[in-house]
Amino acid sequence: MNTVMAALPIIMLIWLMTKRRPLPSHLALPAMAVLTGLLQLFYFHADWQLVAANTLAGGLAVATPISIIAGAVLLNRLLAISGAEATIKSWLESISSNPVAQLMIIGWAFAFMIEGASGFGTPAAIAAPLLVGLGFAPLKVVVFTLMLNSVPVSFGAVGTPTWFGFSGLNLLPEQILAVSQWTALCHVVAAMVIVPIALRFVLPSEVIRRNVIYIYLSIFSCVLPYWWIAQWNYEFPSLLGGAIGLVFSVVLANFNIGLSATDKQTKRSANITVKTLLIALSPLLLLMVVLLLTRIQQLGIKDWLNNDNIWLAADLNFAQFQLSTALIVSLQDIFATSVSWSYKTLYVPAIIPFLLVVLVCLPLLKMRPKQVKQMCSETVQRIALPFIALLGALIMVNFMMLGEHNAPIFYMAQSFAQLSGENWTLFAAFLGALGTFFSGSATVSNLTFAGIQYSIAQQVGLPTTLILALQSVGAAMGNMICISNIIAVASIVGLKNQEGAVIKKTAMPMLIYGAIIGVFSYVFF
Repeated sequence: MNTVMAALPIIMLIWLMTKRRPLPSHLALPAMAVLTGLLQLFYFHADWQLVAANTLAGGLAVATPISIIAGAVLLNRLLAISGAEATIKSWLESISSNPVAQLMIIGWAFAFMIEGASGFGTPAAIAAPLLVGLGFAPLKVVVFTLMLNSVPVSFGAVGTPTWFGFSGLNLLPEQILAVSQWTALCHVVAAMVIVPIALRFVLPSEVIRRNVIYIYLSIFSCVLPYWWIAQWNYEFPSLLGGAIGLVFSVVLANFNIGLSATDKQTKRSANITVKTLLIALSPLLLLMVVLLLTRIQQLGIKDWLNNDNIWLAADLNFAQFQLSTALIVSLQDIFATSVSWSYKTLYVPAIIPFLLVVLVCLPLLKMRPKQVKQMCSETVQRIALPFIALLGALIMVNFMMLGEHNAPIFYMAQSFAQLSGENWTLFAAFLGALGTFFSGSATVSNLTFAGIQYSIAQQVGLPTTLILALQSVGAAMGNMICISNIIAVASIVGLKNQEGAVIKKTAMPMLIYGAIIGVFSYVFF
């Protein structure tokens, strides 16, 4: 009965968001947060002060992901409204007339890099209209971009699903790095299968066969640097792997390496000067430079941005307020409990680099005041509903992990462990995909299910870092069937009421993805 009651909010959440007339996440998640809180109070008999403290801490924790989303959307709107996105589109169109090259450059390598920089559905939202503009069918493009927006997701938005998604477990840095290493390896194995499958949704199999050498050169140009970087860093694998892969994919296409002459089409002329292209790319280039400067340990800037030496402190009656020299805001001993919260103002990739890059590029892209106002207005509109959804998700996560051995996640983990035993390696990724399916975010999936996965691994004697890696990979592959992503991309390319058709096409590749990494991990270990 404890397991049933613990799982009730998750079961209800899945039903609410997948029934014939689904409830949107910004309504379903807050409702289930309330239900989970009531269960904690009246069924699990949690202390009301702990429930109150976790409510406040969970609500404040939304500041981290929502500020990152806001920064990413702001940058996206800057590119779109300034005309930089159109310039980049024209340049990408002019690189090659081969449809395979166009799909791999834009839908794979370019989207890979964008995922590493911003995440939160931005890659598919940028790549899909570019590909439709090149003449590819909208429904096929939506399926293609959603499928490929899986491999880089675990390290998207400067590694947010990894470093923030697993933050509730208080892992050591070396443990997070181990998770990063196994995550990257699993994605590399899956990429060799899933990319050709994605291409098959857009192109005939004979076209794919004729250009298979280029396809795999493009795949490896992204995933090999991605895997190597993940051995020592969990913020840059997708960003730098995608950037390296994009350069290689463009060069290979320019010299027709691995491409079939049979599939050439009429090549479009861009008539774009180097200066114009560099100005259009400047926000993305500057974004990568700032990220590198602020994330490479040896430069010392990272340590300064994370300096937690107390600068100001005050007693707020309900908590102890602290502000560090690096502007880290924190509340300790909330409602006289051990619950705390903090926000790294300068290190969370919101002000630095997103807002900083936008401010620097406003005059460079010659943005008028009216355009700046439009950019800010559209950003606020786009983050309003995700804010509410994340608020509900984070409070629900806090409630699910409240109670130590009486926590709902502990009972669920115990049941899963008893049913699967050491075979849990085969199923772990699908739990992560389920989290992304109903929450719309790999980060939220990791926040929600990391505790369950960790507990299962401990109970059945599996390596915790491996199981957390499978959770991360599963959360990433769940992007293929994520309702909110499907709706967003479909609306951008002008598709209406096609969500069901898209899920029917992406569900099987998602299952194949999970089966590949499950069997690989099971056999390998």
